[in-house]
Amino acid sequence: MPTKIRLQRHGKKRYPFYHVVIADSRAPRDGKFIEKLGTYNPNTNPATIDIDFDGALNWMKKGAQPTDTVRALLSYKGVIFKNHLDKGVLKGAFTQEEADKKFAAWLADKEAKVDSKKDKLLSDKEAAAKKALEAESAANAKKAASIAAKTAELAGEVADAVEEVVEDAAEAVEDAAEAVADAVEDTVETVKEAVSGDDSSEEDKKEA
Repeated sequence: MPTKIRLQRHGKKRYPFYHVVIADSRAPRDGKFIEKLGTYNPNTNPATIDIDFDGALNWMKKGAQPTDTVRALLSYKGVIFKNHLDKGVLKGAFTQEEADKKFAAWLADKEAKVDSKKDKLLSDKEAAAKKALEAESAANAKKAASIAAKTAELAGEVADAVEEVVEDAAEAVEDAAEAVADAVEDTVETVKEAVSGDDSSEEDKKEA
């Protein structure tokens, strides 16, 4: 029975999650499978790949053919390279010890690259967060400056209005004082005229 190592889709719409399975090459993509070898989640950064290394290697040695995507996943996890080394040992190209050293060196180099990528992603994330914080601080400062300017402008308008009211009140008081002074002056003149008139009458009576 020809077998393939393929992906079986799961997950939600626009958020796929895959099982890595061994299946009959004639079976539907998401149909019945023989064995589950792991999972692949492309929604994380970097993608999360969890594969049974020994199981996948065993099926590769039995002749199971991976799809292009699964081949890339197996290559990333080192299954393809390990299978290549094991074939070299069988052909006598090098010893098992040499093959193990080659694979250990490859594995160490791979882990270093993965760690480097994770560090870079973390650094980029921190830099982006810092940039966003600086932008937010700048926006807040600009907003505060705008509010302060509007407050100062409003305070100036209020001061002008108060000054105008005070000036109007002062003019009104001055006008009222002048009116009172004029009224008092008129009253005094009237009284004087009345007193002067009474004195004239008394004199006329005496002469008579």
